[in-house]
Amino acid sequence: QVQLVESGGGWVQPGGSLRLTCAAEGTTSSNYYMAWSRQAPGKQRELVASITSGGITYYADFVRGRFTISTDNAKNTMYLQMNNLQPEDTADYYCHRQQPGSQSWGQGTQVTVSA
Repeated sequence: QVQLVESGGGWVQPGGSLRLTCAAEGTTSSNYYMAWSRQAPGKQRELVASITSGGITYYADFVRGRFTISTDNAKNTMYLQMNNLQPEDTADYYCHRQQPGSQSWGQGTQVTVSA
């Protein structure tokens, strides 16, 4: 089983930046799919970005050009660099990992964007 530990959330003013980190602990595979999703108050959870072990990335339209997803396989860690944050980016952000035989979710990290 893989446990995911997120960090990096916080408060930032509009136009600011944050970097979220998702560290995978346990028995990890070199074959994986990882993703960031978010859920704002009163809204459904939505996919933000994803990355495969082969390096294929996906971005939702509302973050493309502002957010960058990446991984450091040596550290079993995924990152989400978020630039030019806007109030509508305020949400709880969750990381997700799928690999052969298991899938895991992190506990979430809160991002608040306000003046």
